[in-house]
Amino acid sequence: MDPHSQWCHNRRCRAYGRIGEGHIVVIHSQKERRYRCKRCGRTFSETTDTVLYRIHKPKWLVVAVVTLLAHGCPVQAIVAAFELDERTVARWQRESGAQCKRVHEHLIEAGRVALLQVQADELRIKGVGAVYWLASALEVKSRLWLGGSISEHRDRELIRTLLIRVRACGPIEHILLVTDGLASYASQALHVFRKPLRNGK
Repeated sequence: MDPHSQWCHNRRCRAYGRIGEGHIVVIHSQKERRYRCKRCGRTFSETTDTVLYRIHKPKWLVVAVVTLLAHGCPVQAIVAAFELDERTVARWQRESGAQCKRVHEHLIEAGRVALLQVQADELRIKGVGAVYWLASALEVKSRLWLGGSISEHRDRELIRTLLIRVRACGPIEHILLVTDGLASYASQALHVFRKPLRNGK
């Protein structure tokens, strides 16, 4: 157990989300693998806010199932192979997706990515009884995926949501936005990326 890699999970605490400050969190119980925050006094588990929180199955099994899901393995195949309930697999998928979203927001959308050239595109995805549009963006030099948005329509709102996520990733002083020519990108980029100059008039 490493208290320096943990942070307080109490959203009302001043130490919430602040990692790397070893004086904030101390070990509360080695046996139960719990920590205690020095500021608010609340205790929390080592696996709080992760897919492993309150899981009574072996860790390797959860990791294997989530890995198979990420590579497109059908849920029914996982249920048959590991003799799990379908609702359990669905819950692990939902919780691991939520954890990945939190990690992405904390690391990528923290505003520290150098946005030199951003490439954005949309994909048309057929679902059961519906068609969806997935707009995604990546930073070309590092090939870092910056984020995406999904909608039933390929419209301004889909593009605006994507560009807001891109703007949160880093400074935009000199950015080259490359798209496939959809007119919504130009109009929404002007709304999202522009900074009005106040001249007092």
